[in-house]
Amino acid sequence: MTIAGQAESKEAMHSPTIRDVAVIGGGLAGLSTACALAQSGYSVRLLERRPYVGGRASSYEHPGTSEVIDNCQHILLGCCTNLIGFYRKLGVADQVRWFDSMTFLEPGGKRSVLHPSSLPAPLHNSPSFFAASALSLADKVAIARGMLAFLRRVPEDDGENFAHWLARHGQTQRAIARFWNPVLVSALNEDLDRVSVHYAGMVFRTSFMQSPQAGGMGIPTIPLSELYGHAVEFIASHGGEVKLRANVESLFHDAASRRWQLDTEAGSIETDAVVLALSFEAMQKLLPALPSTKDGSEKVLLHELEHFEHSPITGIHFWFDRRITDLEHAVLLDTTIQWMYNKSLLQPERRADDSGSYLELVVSASKSLVGKSRQEIIDLALQELALFFPEVRKAALIKAAVVKEVRATFSVTPGLDAYRPGPATAWPHLFLAGDWTATGWPSTMEGAVRSGHLAAEALTRAAGKPKQFLLPDLPATGFMRLFQ
Repeated sequence: MTIAGQAESKEAMHSPTIRDVAVIGGGLAGLSTACALAQSGYSVRLLERRPYVGGRASSYEHPGTSEVIDNCQHILLGCCTNLIGFYRKLGVADQVRWFDSMTFLEPGGKRSVLHPSSLPAPLHNSPSFFAASALSLADKVAIARGMLAFLRRVPEDDGENFAHWLARHGQTQRAIARFWNPVLVSALNEDLDRVSVHYAGMVFRTSFMQSPQAGGMGIPTIPLSELYGHAVEFIASHGGEVKLRANVESLFHDAASRRWQLDTEAGSIETDAVVLALSFEAMQKLLPALPSTKDGSEKVLLHELEHFEHSPITGIHFWFDRRITDLEHAVLLDTTIQWMYNKSLLQPERRADDSGSYLELVVSASKSLVGKSRQEIIDLALQELALFFPEVRKAALIKAAVVKEVRATFSVTPGLDAYRPGPATAWPHLFLAGDWTATGWPSTMEGAVRSGHLAAEALTRAAGKPKQFLLPDLPATGFMRLFQ
């Protein structure tokens, strides 16, 4: 039995008295937990060891450029109901620009634009898909045949990786290179031979087939730390507190008072309940600081954590002396660089400057770049970018930045869900949040917010005042309603 299973059976044994809560970790999981509980009347303190919130979805002033940049470009889809609901709660939903089309660029600049039509789901993208010049007719037939396998349901995780699944379903090399791979590597940040068929199928069924709205792409128009800074204001406005540079060094549970004591560099904090909203590697480090349990639950959790692995993302930021392209974003085919985001057009404060361009290029699952130097990555990206936008060859590069997020996401490898714990634990009034927990989603901002909502729900159940925070999935439309 996993830690979550043990904990659910013990929840009723815990004292229902929970008034104040400490949330450890200021990423999206911690922020969504804290906002949900603070809004529900709990006294919340959020502790974050960094000087800013947002975790892996944050921004900072880059020392080499004096520019505020995101640690990596983050996007959301229309199917991300909990993330969108979180933005609405914070009053920042209008800081996201929505697009209903996706441009695939071939070297040489030829464009294939995928966008919905008036046809009912799952046929809404069909006209633009069959018109795409980036794929041959044989490629399109193979892709359509593969997509049909996801029509009735998302496949179960039976241990097969998606690369093997594609070969078994007769996919052409070009279909893999120009459709399956660009979409999935960007969505799941992992190579196809390390991706669970379940999550691969979930991406395509949910975003491409469920409804036109589900596949809409949202891009934040302000720096991420500014976006999530509104969560700090929300927590404070509901009587909570956010403490930055507050690293928790140890935790102790007093059986007599049934309260937790948290030791930080700034002193001790007592609280009725604790939510550990940490990354899986931070949990591994903190686990020895947790009190031992009679049934060895800490060993079970440690065993679960050992099955998680990281996958890196690299962001490459270029500032040019002239306009490079009129595209706001694009998928770049057949090269190491995979996505282009034109920040000069996407961020309102930069649009007034028509004399230059600020582009961010993204390489997901960027294992091949981890060992390369900054200059090697810049040279490679410039050479490849010019294949799509010839103006690069005429432009002067004013400044550049390379950001390697080596621990960007966890890998959704086949079989991993068996080791993803739920929010409740065997420790009294101690709960888990984080995109790596059992959210039913891969490592995404939506998964992180869902984990926060699930942790808040588990805490309110333990307090004897159950509340629901998790928002329902986006409903299917068109013919897809027949396959729910």
